[in-house]
Amino acid sequence: MSDHGFAPALTIDIYSDVVCPWCYIGKRRLEGALDQWDQSSARRTHRVTWRPFELNPTMPQAGMDRRVYLEAKFGGTEALRSMQDRVTAVGAKEGIPFAVDRILRTPNTFEAHRLIWYATQQQKQDDVVELLFHGYFIEGLDIGDREVLASIAQRSGLDGTDARRFLQSREGQIEVREEQSRGHRLGIRAVPHFVLNERLSISGAQPVDTLRSAIEQVTNGSGIARA
Repeated sequence: MSDHGFAPALTIDIYSDVVCPWCYIGKRRLEGALDQWDQSSARRTHRVTWRPFELNPTMPQAGMDRRVYLEAKFGGTEALRSMQDRVTAVGAKEGIPFAVDRILRTPNTFEAHRLIWYATQQQKQDDVVELLFHGYFIEGLDIGDREVLASIAQRSGLDGTDARRFLQSREGQIEVREEQSRGHRLGIRAVPHFVLNERLSISGAQPVDTLRSAIEQVTNGSGIARA
């Protein structure tokens, strides 16, 4: 999803959390929009950067039982089932086979965001983000566990030993917190949230056509807008 060879015509900052199903759906839809945009001109380049936005910053480090957490959040079993059915149906249309029954815990995602930050330094950010989404929503992995995160890093092509050493350190903590603070200063309250060329903001997992239109607008030099 990115080109680091030279200055891109388009930059996209995505504020996201890896336990947000709509962020996974938004990723797929953005990929579709970028595919259409890229195909319209061989000279067009883009860079996507994933930014941290913890939906549950006070979540215990060990996480908590997912059903208990979500039933409390959404107001009971029926409301939770309705939400999950909707997400599963939308995900299927985007090629994402959500397997919510496999997910046992809602994790604290700060360490996952640190891993994303680390992967950015290694030019592996999108690979790690994809595997975090896949690991949580399809495999039911506990992505708050450092050993799970080290395994995901290795699967992405990073050195597993180096990733484990990083996760056991405090490196990147300040940077991740600063990036989250910047998102709050921008007024972001929900994810996914896309910022195109630092000028146009789009909130939510918008359809491919909407994202493609926004990309065309910002790269054609239109004024600041919000969707």
